[in-house]
This record gives sequence, C-alpha cells and structure tokens, in this order.
Amino acid sequence: MKNKLLKLKSYTMQDFMKLILILCILFSFCVFLLGPLCILFVKAFQNKDGDFTGFAQFAQYLSSPNMVASLGNTLFIAVTSTVISVALAFCMAYVLTRRKIPFRGFFRFLSMLPMFAPTMLFGMSLIYLFGNKGLITQLGLRLPIYGRLGIVIAESIYCFPVALMILMVAFSAADNRLYEAAEAMGTSPFRKLMTITIPGIKYGLINAVFVCFTYSFTDFGAPSIVGGNYNVLATDIYKQVIGQQNFNMGAVVGIIMMIPTVISFVVDRLTSSRQASAITARSVPYQIKPAKGADRAGLIFCIVISALLIGFFAVSFYGAVVTSWPYNMKLTWSHFDFSQIDAGNGLRSLLQSLKVSALTAVCGTIAAFLTAYLIEKLNVFPKLRKVLYFFSITPNAVPGTVIGLSFILFFNPRWFQIPGTALAVENGFNFLYGTTAILVIVNIIHYFSVPFVTASTALKRLDKEFEIVSDSLKVPLIRTFFRITVPISAGAVWEMFIYYFMNGMITVSAVIFLYTPLTKIASVVILNVQGAGDDAEAAALCMVIFGINIIVRLVYELVNKKIRKKTEKWMHR
Repeated sequence: MKNKLLKLKSYTMQDFMKLILILCILFSFCVFLLGPLCILFVKAFQNKDGDFTGFAQFAQYLSSPNMVASLGNTLFIAVTSTVISVALAFCMAYVLTRRKIPFRGFFRFLSMLPMFAPTMLFGMSLIYLFGNKGLITQLGLRLPIYGRLGIVIAESIYCFPVALMILMVAFSAADNRLYEAAEAMGTSPFRKLMTITIPGIKYGLINAVFVCFTYSFTDFGAPSIVGGNYNVLATDIYKQVIGQQNFNMGAVVGIIMMIPTVISFVVDRLTSSRQASAITARSVPYQIKPAKGADRAGLIFCIVISALLIGFFAVSFYGAVVTSWPYNMKLTWSHFDFSQIDAGNGLRSLLQSLKVSALTAVCGTIAAFLTAYLIEKLNVFPKLRKVLYFFSITPNAVPGTVIGLSFILFFNPRWFQIPGTALAVENGFNFLYGTTAILVIVNIIHYFSVPFVTASTALKRLDKEFEIVSDSLKVPLIRTFFRITVPISAGAVWEMFIYYFMNGMITVSAVIFLYTPLTKIASVVILNVQGAGDDAEAAALCMVIFGINIIVRLVYELVNKKIRKKTEKWMHR
C-alpha cells in the first residue's frame, strides 16, 4: 500500500493528463464498440419478448436447410475468391517487383482502381457484360452471373488490389545475396521460386490470404447486386433485420458470421508476431536482371489484367451514358442529373456522403493517431495501454454488417431491460440514433484498425527520446505532439485521412441499418435505385463516387510528395 502511495505521488500533472486521455478513449471504445457487441450477444440468447432462450435460436438457425446453405455458400465464396485474387495478385506483384517491364507505376495504379469504387459497381459491370441483355451475352456467350459465379468474380476483383499491396511489400523485402548464391550453384528458376521467393514472402502471403478471406466473407455490396437467390450470411442478416424485423435472429447470424473472421484475425496476428525481419544491416537489395522471355510474359500479363479492369469500369460508364440499355444506345448525360434520382434524393445523398466521409476522415484520423500516440509514446500506465491496444485492433475482426446491427440494437432503444428483472435503465445515447453523427461514428469504428496500425508503424520509427527530453525539460506534452510528432508523421496522417475518406464514400455494410430518409448516403441510394431497375442511374452514381475517390487520391499523391520533401528538410536541418 505504501509503495502504491509513493508511486502515485511520483506522477506529475502531465501524467494525470495522459491518464485522462487514455480513459476518455477507453470510455469511447466501451460505448461505441464493447457496449454494442455485448447487446448483440445478449439479443442472440433472447427471444423477441426478451426471455432467455439459451442456444435455442442457434439450433433453430442451424436446423434450417436454407440457413445452413447460406453459411456454406459464404464459405465457398470466401475461399474461392481468396484463391483467385491472391493467385492473380501474387503474379502481378512478382512481375511489378521482380521483372524488368516498362510503365510499372502505371500498371500499379490501374491495379488499385477497384479500391476506389463501391463493390456494387463490379456486380453492375457483370450485368452489363453477361446479363440477359449484356454485351457479351448478345455475342453468344452466356454465363450464369446471377448467383455463385457473379459473386465470386465481383469479390475477386474487390480483393485483388488489397492482396497486391500486401504482396508487393513482401516481395520488396528480399536479400539479393540468397539469389546470387543460388545462381552460383546452378539452381533452376522454379527451385529458386519454391525455396527462396515463397519462403521469403510466406508471412505476407498468409496475411493476404486471411485479409482477402475476411473481405469476401463479410461483403454485402456485390451479393446484393448479383446474388439473385444465392443467399450468403451478409444478405441473411439484412433479410432478418429489415425484411422480417427479427433482430434476435439477426444477432444469431451476426455471431455465426463473426466466428470465421475472428479465427482469421487471430491466425493473422499470430503469424505477424512470428515474422522476423527480412532485411538486415548486411542485406543487399534485390537486383532485377533482364530475361526477355519472362519480361515479355510479365508485360503481357500486366496488359491483360489492366485491360480487364479498365473494361469493367468502362462498361459501367458506358451504361451510365446511354439512354436506355440496350434498346436506345444514344449517348446522354441525363442519368447524371441526380436531382431526379430516388425521388430527388440522389444529389442530397451524394452531398451527404461527402459530408459523412469528410467528418469520418477528420475525426477518425485524429482518434486513431492520438490512440496510437498514447500507446507507443507514453511510458506510464502500461496495463491500460495494453487494453487500449486490444480495443484498437478488435474492429478488424468484426464484419461491417455486424457492427451496423450492433449499433441499431444499442442506440435505438430508449430503455434497456435488465435481464431477469422488471427493471429498466434509460439509454443515455439514444439521441445519436438517426443522426449523421452515428454514421460517422460507425465508419470510424468499422475502419479504425488499419489507420491505427498505420499510425503505430509511423510512430515506432520515431526515437522515444523526444518525449523523454520533453518530460525532463517540463515541456508540455501538447507542444511536443504538435511541433515534433505530427510534422514528422505528416505522411502517415494524410494516408490515414485518405483511407477513411475513400472508405466512407464506398461503404454500405456498416451503414445499411442506420440511415434515415434525411441521412441517406449515396452507396445506399445505389442499392435502392438498382433494386428498382434503374441501372443507368445507379451506374452513374457509382462512377461519380469512383471519380471523386480517384481525384482525392491523386491530390493526396501530389501533396504527399511535398510533405515528404519538407519532412526530409526538417529532419536534416
């Protein structure tokens, strides 16, 4: 007890300020992550009247052939699209990092295009190509794109750039000495691939597999467009909640949906923790050696992949600018008059998306960077910082539809019934329901983990002596933060901002349960309009979102170059 009192007296006023910041962020996680997930779990074990039913609803779900089929369908889609997207990304990353080809940066940019568009766009492109009146269908090639095949293709395109980014980083961390030794021993190219290249990128490969599996397993956009009667878990939750108003069964589906994603998340964390440094002080950067045959094959592969991606976006744009596909192919811009879409809500929803995305980017970047700073740069309250770290990476394991459902269960009721009693407590956070604020908050929570990891990685590169010297000189924490930490980490801060903004523009799974007629965003309007048969208007809205994200990304690249130059000057002055 005496030691605890002495330790308490050793804390300075700045330490107490740090404690207040940590507790504030922990409280926010408890309200906006832990609380909703706890309510979700409680609802899964209750019936509609609030009576405890144990695992009865789980048994009911798993005893239904249709429900079990949805689980099997989701696993099939996730596994198949993961294999396809990772295999293609592996080849693309290998060519872009290990082969001598022209226009490498241009091919890399084209490969990133699917990240800028809502996943609904991929489904709509498939309809324009292979639907009943599709371009390729009219040429005689008919594919059953409504169902399993369509979802697999759409999810493979969706996951491809994510896997490519991970694998390009993995391929770039190579020691040329291993390849020189292999060549000196006369090792064949295939054996070098199997014994040096793949073992060297195995952790990146595992990471890519589990990230793509989670993305395709939890996606809602593509199955809602080309799913047809082929049910998956993400659409099952929507049907249970919106179609049948059965929130308890929706909670059951949500928990079942979380099991594979949590397993994927845990395995990914375990493999990441075991990853050793691929580059050491003695490492030699990989030297690309010309090989005409391999280089030519690599260039052809890049051209084919890029042409397919361009074709996917081009056909949706073409569908948006023709009068009435496929009956009147006269060009028109009338479908881009969003004031006429969704009973006049099209333009308002686009402006709402920009508003929500901007607020998400600003608030989310501040929250993620501050959280990473408190974890990485403080030397006090280690246990609280570990708890904060756990909360920060948890959203990566929770599907967007599950987060959205948990939010509606937590923020919608005005009173919470205490199980087993006749007592109820007032919900002090009910005022958020139906507002723009709740859309911003759910986006921040849904996408929190990636910006947090980005900030943590940037902050780990900074010497901790900045904070140690500041504390010894009694320099206020806030001054050190804004005058040293933020300027040096400006590149990471802008990357976090862009990540939040772009995902805020294209998200649909987390917000599908939370919007109102006054807070409806563009991605939701796309689903509504396409469901009503207005494909051209939906395609036009998709293309505008796609264009906005590309412009934002290009502006970021220009700004980031200037920031990098200023940071280098600042660090070497």
